Amino acid sequence: MPLPRPSSAHPPVPSAAAREALGWLHTARFLTTAAQLHHLPALQVPEIAFVGRSNAGKSTAINTLTQQTQLAFASKKPGRTQHINLFTLGRQGGMDAVLADLPGYGYAAVPLADKVRWQRVMANYLVSRENLAGVVMLCDPRHGLKELDEALLEVIRPRVEQGLKFLVLLTKADKLGRAEQAKALSIARLNAGGGEVKLFSALKRQGVDDAALWLRRLVDEAPRPPPDVAPAPA
Repeated sequence: MPLPRPSSAHPPVPSAAAREALGWLHTARFLTTAAQLHHLPALQVPEIAFVGRSNAGKSTAINTLTQQTQLAFASKKPGRTQHINLFTLGRQGGMDAVLADLPGYGYAAVPLADKVRWQRVMANYLVSRENLAGVVMLCDPRHGLKELDEALLEVIRPRVEQGLKFLVLLTKADKLGRAEQAKALSIARLNAGGGEVKLFSALKRQGVDDAALWLRRLVDEAPRPPPDVAPAPA
């Protein structure tokens, strides 16, 4: 009887492109925080928003992708952070993209008035933020897309149809078996019209390289504003 193949205790070695993307994400630095949309700075670089329910693992995913343990605030009481936090990306002190960490939504311990107010702020942000180039939604596949997730998808649908990139990360994938993961992927793909769907586990580093490559490619392919042209001499 042939011996079973030994299982590897280590994750696969990232490709050169994934290493470059992860190195770029590691440059993330805090830029500003805002409680209202008009407090956000006007920026010309691509902005990628991270959204999701308060217990979907959003902060953990951001910290994992940037390889920083405390970049995004992970509250012990989900839903209590009610600001939009911006983080710059760029080597050697430059800025070629921005990550936007939006407040988690749907947590029961938050007063209803706060929920309604922040759902309105987030909807306005997703509809009107001019440099928004992509949206990453974090979803716990054990629970699937909930009513608020589906409402958010409806909000961004017109922009997705106009070219906004959209990714669903099914977090905590390590808590599912292979068959359950395949089923969760299939269901999410049916519900996330126009967006990509990937499995993600911060604990097992599953999908980290794929998500990093998606973010890097989005920024590389994002349209840039035309450079200022000096008037011709008379």
